[in-house]
Amino acid sequence: MTAFDGPALEFNFPEMKVGIAEYEEGPTGCTVFHFPKGVSTAVDIRGGSVGASETGYGWYHAICFAGGSLYGLEAALGVRAELLALQDYSINWENIPLVSGAIIWDWRGRNNAIYPDMQLGRAALRAARSGVFALGPRGAGRSANVGGGSGLGVRESSGQGAAFRQIGRTRIALFTVVNALGAIVNREGQVVRGNLDPSTGNRLHLRDRVHRRSGKSTRSIPSRENTTLTLVVTNRKLDAGSLHQLAKQVHSSMAQAIQPFHTQFDGDILYAVTTNEVTTKTLDEFDIGFIASELAWDAVLTSFSEG
Repeated sequence: MTAFDGPALEFNFPEMKVGIAEYEEGPTGCTVFHFPKGVSTAVDIRGGSVGASETGYGWYHAICFAGGSLYGLEAALGVRAELLALQDYSINWENIPLVSGAIIWDWRGRNNAIYPDMQLGRAALRAARSGVFALGPRGAGRSANVGGGSGLGVRESSGQGAAFRQIGRTRIALFTVVNALGAIVNREGQVVRGNLDPSTGNRLHLRDRVHRRSGKSTRSIPSRENTTLTLVVTNRKLDAGSLHQLAKQVHSSMAQAIQPFHTQFDGDILYAVTTNEVTTKTLDEFDIGFIASELAWDAVLTSFSEG
């Protein structure tokens, strides 16, 4: 399945295409970001349980987010195979498609072994188009959920979110798949997704992790199946050092929206890429980092549906 109804972000980024594909019988899926002309890339890897492939290049043609844990990295192979087909199977060194993959564990709550495979990765790339990104439980976020960190509440469904801003000729977009141990927190500091206490209907904050019952302190051991995958895209020209700093700054900022974040039980990874199209003095690198960090919070808040 590669066509979906429901909430979506419309954005203006001609040099990028996004495609999603899902196996409803999972349910599980993948989300592919295709850059036909390639992009300069920096990768920031944090947390204690990361699953990713081919993160060592500074240049990519596609990035594939997928469910299925490490098995889901197969979807990135499908993306590469489809890119090879699109270039008429040219095997020149200069034409080798560079594709990175990153995964979440999305088997919580389902009892099958279905995962995003090569065929699903190829389907997602074939479905890729410009200017639209499906929000919520779609693509790689099809079976994502959040909020097991309090030790008291239950996890709630989440998904993938996005935000976009254009200032003059400069474009910045943020895409994220939220499958975190932590809960999602709004700008007023309130938990708005995850950590739901079934006995009261309230969502618990991290500070409520230690709970008193019968005069004793009780804690549950958090699960390790947590990951947040994020992509920052700009058309502003940035050198390698600036791009790496952007990746670190934005990734750090997401601890405002997801609490806790980057724990030993999470496998968080962020890609920062630039299409290198625009040089402008209207926005400096400080501005780019600040705006991208604000978009990251916005994107996290669009990763789930109310109700």
